[in-house]
Amino acid sequence: MKRGVHDIGGLPNNQIDQSEHDYALWEKRIDALLVLLASEKQIMRVDELRRGIESLDIDAYNELSYYERWIASIAKILVEKDVITSTELEARMAEISTRKTTS
Repeated sequence: MKRGVHDIGGLPNNQIDQSEHDYALWEKRIDALLVLLASEKQIMRVDELRRGIESLDIDAYNELSYYERWIASIAKILVEKDVITSTELEARMAEISTRKTTS
């Protein structure tokens, strides 16, 4: 059986940072989005989130942070289920990327 990109157990030099950290606002929003989609709206299930994360290619999986993997998976599932189209998603992402950030 082929080892999935997410299956790092038993590999050498794979230290996991187990320290607590403060969550950024965007991370909290991703978590809240999943809660809404999975419980209240029943649009997707947590096992679908996991499937989406595990299906990321190795480069994406290794480059994305924990919650970046979540949002990549959520977006993929929502497109699969025709909740949004890839065109709508791309347009929204383009719009967001043009916003100015304020300090």
